[in-house]
Amino acid sequence: MTAFDLTGKLAWVTGAGKGLGRAIAEALAEAGASLAITSRTGEDLDRLAADLGTAHVLPGSVSEPGFADDCVADIVRHFGRLDILVTAAGISPSFRRSEDSTDEDWAQVVDVNLTGTYYSARAAGRRMLEQGSGSIITVSSVHARTGFDRIAAYAASKGGVEALSRVLAVEWAPRGVRVNVLAPGYFHTDLSAGLVAGKWSERLLANIPQNRVAAPPELGAAAVYLASDAAGYTTGSTLTVDGGWTA
Repeated sequence: MTAFDLTGKLAWVTGAGKGLGRAIAEALAEAGASLAITSRTGEDLDRLAADLGTAHVLPGSVSEPGFADDCVADIVRHFGRLDILVTAAGISPSFRRSEDSTDEDWAQVVDVNLTGTYYSARAAGRRMLEQGSGSIITVSSVHARTGFDRIAAYAASKGGVEALSRVLAVEWAPRGVRVNVLAPGYFHTDLSAGLVAGKWSERLLANIPQNRVAAPPELGAAAVYLASDAAGYTTGSTLTVDGGWTA
């Protein structure tokens, strides 16, 4: 067994139906973890479960009060423990200029990306604190620390995720629970398709020293590291996977 081996661990991945969430779920499974997977779209979860061979499917929205608590209760009933949480559930902005965006635009993005992350981390953290161990990985974005046009709600929500994660890391470190942030740059996913393939692509690439948009599996190994014993002394950190953008 290596320090990166997740055999015997139970991982819950939100937003696992597609994109980066799916890629992270696949990487954790390849490293040996058993999986519970959440997405708003049950069909996406069923496809992932079929591709993986097995996974515990928990469809629903992390932004709904009580949903995360119900998920953790269900996971514990089935598996007896919860070792890893990855909060990959997220939605894209309306891509309107800030002065033209609506209250509904703001609320929808913040409810899923920030409030949903808090609900999920709080529910998982309660169980992990009882166990005295666990790894929580919140998913932020390069835009938690870099500006761009028409993404005010998205950037604010991801900045909030990073601040929240630092607080949880400090609170829970003495009781055995690690909390870290995974901050991806631009990857080829449905969420970013309108940017990376459209008129904004040239501007995006100009900000990326590696001069390319990444493939989702390139994020998986970073999640495995943060989830594993190899990161045993890593908490309150942000691991940025962005081709050099923030540098």
